[in-house]
Amino acid sequence: MHKLLLKKLLLASVILILINGFSQAQVIQMNTKNSSVDYAKLSQIDDLVNDYINKHWLNGAVTIIIKDNQLIQYKGYGYADYDSKTPMQNNQIFRIMSQTKAITSVGIMILYEQGKLLLDEPIWHFIPEFKNPTVLDTFNDADTTYTTKPANRDITFRDLLTHTSGLDYADIGGSKVKAIYAKNKIPSGLGEFKETLLEKMKALAKLPLTFQPGEKWQYGLNTDLLGCLIEVISGQTLEEFFHKNIFEPLGMKDSYFNVPASKAKRLATVYTEDAGGNIINWSHTFRNIDPDYPMMKKHYFSGGAGLSSTALDYAIFMQMLLNKGIYNGHRILSKRSVEMMTSGQLKDGMFGDDNFGLGFMITSEKSEAKGPRYAGSFAWGGYYGTTYWADPKAKLVCLFMTQHTPNSHGDIEKKFESVVYSSLK
Repeated sequence: MHKLLLKKLLLASVILILINGFSQAQVIQMNTKNSSVDYAKLSQIDDLVNDYINKHWLNGAVTIIIKDNQLIQYKGYGYADYDSKTPMQNNQIFRIMSQTKAITSVGIMILYEQGKLLLDEPIWHFIPEFKNPTVLDTFNDADTTYTTKPANRDITFRDLLTHTSGLDYADIGGSKVKAIYAKNKIPSGLGEFKETLLEKMKALAKLPLTFQPGEKWQYGLNTDLLGCLIEVISGQTLEEFFHKNIFEPLGMKDSYFNVPASKAKRLATVYTEDAGGNIINWSHTFRNIDPDYPMMKKHYFSGGAGLSSTALDYAIFMQMLLNKGIYNGHRILSKRSVEMMTSGQLKDGMFGDDNFGLGFMITSEKSEAKGPRYAGSFAWGGYYGTTYWADPKAKLVCLFMTQHTPNSHGDIEKKFESVVYSSLK
């Protein structure tokens, strides 16, 4: 009896060790060295970024690199605010703009896994105003009047996830639809609005698409509409849904639509350039985006661009996807859903040499031959100068974060990428 009890205790101990080891493997390890990394070569990132800062090509940046679930580099460079000479800390908060899209796309897949929707289901099942959409036919530049023709089919969730719905972007889209959106007060989603997200998306439903659904790839308000659909289907605000289903389980403690006043000082200053290429502060009216929008108390949540976050928080989110949907013992998505999201969904040529998945650009085999990323890497970025990618074959998660656009010296991102891969043994 005593021997049997001892065997059971030993077995339980082994199981516990295995479980703890597996759980630990899912979490980014902060204080370990990776034997497959040449740290001397990796340190060239310091020289690269500091050179750009010393030449006044860049005011500041944060970089983070995760290899095999191990943190191998995480640094702030230059200034979070140049005028006050406030140093850039590695935990600086950035307006991540379109990096919000991947999080919203995961939110849709969470609802998909709950049986709340089908990817090829028409979205009008949830917002009836999108039934029987129209497509722009003729446009009069003089007075912005136009004619339409019926769409061949309805918009689906897959269309929105792959940016093939025919929707365009306010402020940064094509001239014709941009004018139509402006006339009908369709916003980019950043700032304070009296109207609700649902009201604006219903107004968007009445306007023409730029092309037939599924015909081609066009960056647009697709993910803002997905965010609205999350609110309609879940019965929660997008802010509530993200915190409950993504941020809290993953431990993303610095990701917000509404940045708390206590963390306001950690927001990096936003910059642009004058006609001579000199770095200047982004004004409150430039391009219709007030950079103070993270501090405005909002109820209108842009699923396409509204979040602010840190490099580490976003790296955790990407590591969850690289882990096939699990992080720190919390499963956010199933393995199969992550595989679907990171698989090319478009016909050859619709996205150049690469492809597009359910929320991400996907590196193709053709592109693999031309650059360091392996085929199957998934990536995107943000309008204010943030970029990320995850490489499943190299087991890498990398981010390069600035708050600077347009940037005449944006080639630093590709140079950063080159140094990262050259440091792998």
